[in-house]
Amino acid sequence: MAYKIIADKCEACGTCIEECPNDAISEKDDIYTIDNEKCEDCGTCIDECPNDAIIEE
Repeated sequence: MAYKIIADKCEACGTCIEECPNDAISEKDDIYTIDNEKCEDCGTCIDECPNDAIIEE
């Protein structure tokens, strides 16, 4: 399973980066990405995103 950040919904608040226990989410120029090599599919980012901008693919 992989997670994806929907850019149109993401408001670059940083909550996902703060909450990810695996440091799998990074930001550059207000664009957030998930490194699926580091992601352990825990779902914390989905649960914590206030904008529902993260989905399972």
